[in-house]
Amino acid sequence: MNEQVLAIIDLLQKDHRYHLEAYQFVREGLGYAQKVMKMPATKEDGSESGAKDHHLTGQQLCVALKEYALDRYGYLAQTVLNSWGIFTTSDFGEIVYNLIRIKEMRKSKTDRREDFDDQFEFEDAFQPRFELSSDAS
Repeated sequence: MNEQVLAIIDLLQKDHRYHLEAYQFVREGLGYAQKVMKMPATKEDGSESGAKDHHLTGQQLCVALKEYALDRYGYLAQTVLNSWGIFTTSDFGEIVYNLIRIKEMRKSKTDRREDFDDQFEFEDAFQPRFELSSDAS
């Protein structure tokens, strides 16, 4: 097995809070933020090359993960996330920092785990939105 697979297996054995799907979702959500949402990222200094690298903040990533969940799972988004052990935006932060520890994600000098705390309430964010129209057509 390659090192990445071994690292994630080790992570799953040490931290039982989140399912493998939770980690996959966060990684896919980062790609969704950058490609689909074209989120404006902050610019951070590259670690080795000195080049500028685009980087999402914890707050931006939380918004992207919410939109990705709604896009992918619709009204079942909260149920799906909960089944993987994700109940709050703080869980997104725990997953991201677990991925950072195994070098599957990177952080900037200014990033903090707390940047993910209390970004939105799941009960509000994933509730169906119904709009009433005054058109009788």
